[in-house]
Amino acid sequence: MAKKINITDKLNFESNPIVVIGDLEVEVKSDAETMLRLMGVFAENSELQAVGEALELIFSPEDVEKICKMEKDGKKLSANSLMTIIQSAMELVMGEDKGEQ
Repeated sequence: MAKKINITDKLNFESNPIVVIGDLEVEVKSDAETMLRLMGVFAENSELQAVGEALELIFSPEDVEKICKMEKDGKKLSANSLMTIIQSAMELVMGEDKGEQ
């Protein structure tokens, strides 16, 4: 007889996490399919090309627009800061950053 193991209790079906950026809260798509596609995007493209695709994969179009329009003291969001947002969202989804409980 074949071995059988039930892993149901180890799986997570929670809602999507939220990333807070100043006064802005954006939902991060955390389903398995999105994460697999995201890994492929970074494996197949240069980092710069992957950024645009990653934004579209993990954030809603409305949230991408809000993120890109962010300003502080009259200055727009830097490319480096955009990378930080994407990296932080990925870490949150992959469990590297547990976030606030």
